[in-house]
Amino acid sequence: MPLEGTCEGQMACSTCHVIVAREWFVKLPEASEEEEDMLDLAADVQPTSRLSCQIVLDKEMDGLTVRIPDASVNAQGF
Repeated sequence: MPLEGTCEGQMACSTCHVIVAREWFVKLPEASEEEEDMLDLAADVQPTSRLSCQIVLDKEMDGLTVRIPDASVNAQGF
């Protein structure tokens, strides 16, 4: 998936902002206050928005469905 992820998981930007499918969003732990603060800076935030760098992928997350917001700008040029 063409996500920029500029800060490499340090929660210093919102370039990895994704919108999680509702059926998966309820399975995720709540976002931290720091993540919520970064999402405040993201474009096209939705009720199920998360920073993908903060989602821990394990077997239980197999099949996780997310989409990149329409307003996303990827400086990597994908």
